[in-house]
Order: sequence, then structure tokens, then C-alpha cells
Amino acid sequence: MGARAVIFGLSGPRLTPQERAFFAGVQPWGFILFARNVESPAQLQRLTADLRDSVGRDAPVLIDQEGGRVARLGPPHWRRWQPVMRLYAHSGANGADEERALEATRLRYRIIAEELTGLGIDVDCMPLLDVPVPGADDVIGERALGLEQQAVARRGRAICDGLRAGGVLPVIKHLPGHGRAGVDSHLAMARVTTPRETLEAVDFAAFRPLAGEPLGMTAHIVFEAIDPDGCATLSPTTIGVIRDDIGFDGLLMTDDLSMNALTGTMADRTRGALAAGCDLILHCNGDTAEMLEIAAATPLLGGPAARRAARAEAERAKLRRVAEVIDIGAAEARYSELTGEELHA
Repeated sequence: MGARAVIFGLSGPRLTPQERAFFAGVQPWGFILFARNVESPAQLQRLTADLRDSVGRDAPVLIDQEGGRVARLGPPHWRRWQPVMRLYAHSGANGADEERALEATRLRYRIIAEELTGLGIDVDCMPLLDVPVPGADDVIGERALGLEQQAVARRGRAICDGLRAGGVLPVIKHLPGHGRAGVDSHLAMARVTTPRETLEAVDFAAFRPLAGEPLGMTAHIVFEAIDPDGCATLSPTTIGVIRDDIGFDGLLMTDDLSMNALTGTMADRTRGALAAGCDLILHCNGDTAEMLEIAAATPLLGGPAARRAARAEAERAKLRRVAEVIDIGAAEARYSELTGEELHA
């Protein structure tokens, strides 16, 4: 049996017998972890092993470990990080300060990769390539890599380089851009009225240099200049922009399907996202009833989605084989020298 086109979360820090049986039968492509699933390093090592055992294969395990406000791992077992935007508070678009900040960014995510791989986690939902604008909701805020598209792309590349060097596959998000949203899509649907020319020059431009990455995530946002009737996740037209204009040909997952930006049943959301051109459904909250509904509406991976998944998995396996050896103590010391930030677990 092949993998199903879905990534699921789970309810708590241990796999319940009911979840184990469900995952064994459904065969999700991968899993995603949140703070509710985290207690200690030993517990997480057991959990990731149990998740893979439940499906009988080396399934990807994802997490949102951005650092700053969005961090599923933290003290006392893992490092606390300042918001990534602060690394660039004193750097210009170019020059020595920017180069130091880029070096610090790569080191930061190399250290994060070391933490993740030690737990059996091999995909990090980062970098966030959204370019925020004045008046937008603070859901992006200091999570952003900058306020200018070329700088965001350059800094996003440093994040990808750091994660990859440590054997972790990155996910670029939120395609085709979340920086203009006037509301948090966890809570409601945002409508962006910006002209297509501006979207092309700014929002999409931040993603194009990283369009070759094998994993990406959509935004639950309506771009009226592209499709006034459907948000990106559910719009064939907007998915076409992601594929043809931005040039992303990797495995495209939805943002969390349980977010309040979307309406309708979970089955309706699932069918709509897949029909629009998303490759994978992402469902995060661990709600059993919702997962059952989504699983019933989600096919096994096939066609272009299966080829993209195979490419992503091959890249993941390669990264683990060639991950660089690092002296973490020396990396921490250099990071602190570059940033003045003391790392604490």
C-alpha cells in the first residue's frame, strides 16, 4: 500500500492505540508535531519512532521550529531563540553587517537541525518567505526575514542551507505570500486587493529564487487580482500561478486545513484543495473525527504528486547521508559572537 496524500498531527505526547491503528490503516505520507506532543528528548525520540513504526516505513516527521514566537521546542531541553527579524535589525541590504547576519542565520538553523535530527524530526516548516507590509496583521510580524523581497530570498536561502547541512529538509511558506494579509488566517479569511503587478514584483519575487526547493506550503488567502472567488489553497488559478509564474514544482502541501479561514466540511476542504492542485493535505490539530473525514476524502499519492513526493523523499535521504559534522559548542560561540545573543536551554 502506498502513502496517502496527507500529513496528520496527533493528540498528545504519546501515540494512543486508536491513533496507531488509524495511522496503520490510513498510511499518511507524514506527521507534524506541536508543543502538545513535546515533553522531553527521550519522549520525543520514542514518539517519532512510534509514528514511523505505525506506518511501517520511514515517514517524514515535520515541525514548525522557526525560533522566536513560533517554536514547538524550547527550554529547559532546547535552545530559546530571538525572533529571526532581529538578526537583521542593524544590517543594510548588503555589506559586512548583512554578511555577518547571513552567517548567523545559517549557523542558527544548522544548530536547530542538530536538535531536530537528534529527535527523529527531519523536516522543518521554514523558511517563511512572506514580505510584510504596513497595516498587515501581526501574524507574520517579526517572523519575517525582512521588508524587501530580495533580502527575504537571500536570507531564506541561508536558512535552507543551514537546515540542509544538518540533514533537515526545509519547507518554503506561505505560497504565494502571506505578508499582506489584514487578518490572521488561523481566525478568518484574508482578502488581498493588491494589483497583480505589485504581487509579481514583491511577493512572488521573494519565492522565485527558492522555487527549486522540494517542499512548499500554501496560504489561505484570497488574491483578488488572481482569483476573487477562492483562496490560494482552493484556487486552481492561484495554484497555477505558484506552479507556472513562481516556478515551484515541488511537493505542495496546504496550510493547516482546520484553520478558520476555510469553511465547509473537512471533506469539502480536502477535495477542494486536491482539485485545485495541492499535492498534500496538512491537518494539524489531532482531532480524530476530522482526521477520519479527511482520510476518507484523500486518495493515495499518484501521478505528478507521487513523483514530487518521491523526489522530496530522495532529497531527504541524501541530506541525512551527507549531513556535515559540526562542533555545536563552537557553532554556538560563533553565533553569539556574531549576534550578541546568548543561547539558553
